[in-house]
Amino acid sequence: MLLAQPVSGLSELVPSGRAAGHARLRFWGLDVYDASLRVAPGFRRADFPLHGFALQLHYLRAFSAVDIAQRSVDEMRRAGGLSKDQTDQWQTGLARLLPDVREGDRLIGVNRPGRAPLFLLNGRPLGEFGDAQFAKLFFGIWLGPQSSEPALRDALLAGTAQ
Repeated sequence: MLLAQPVSGLSELVPSGRAAGHARLRFWGLDVYDASLRVAPGFRRADFPLHGFALQLHYLRAFSAVDIAQRSVDEMRRAGGLSKDQTDQWQTGLARLLPDVREGDRLIGVNRPGRAPLFLLNGRPLGEFGDAQFAKLFFGIWLGPQSSEPALRDALLAGTAQ
């Protein structure tokens, strides 16, 4: 189910939730994006895939959809054993769904347990993609214990229970 109209912020995507944390990703000295996490009541970091939340990436530079999809799938594969077919399917699907982003764009992923994650760009719905395994590995890039950016993970989850 897509939203009927654009949203202006994370609070509309997780209305009964609260801000958990935020952080800036820097890679080789370059600012990449600012990340923010809003979580539903009862959120626990140990079982994050079972809870509703919205993760926003506010881009500080431009990236192509193909590059975003490739990097996402590389990180997902690093964290969990994906087959070649699954990797190819997810990379192709993400590259079709996600747009190229420019500096200032806000890409939001919404975890909705039992449903495919919802993706938005600048408050406008892009669509749904994936399943429970996809959601766990995709959002695990930022929130999972195997994150390649543990300091960013800690900052995003700072206001959450273990």
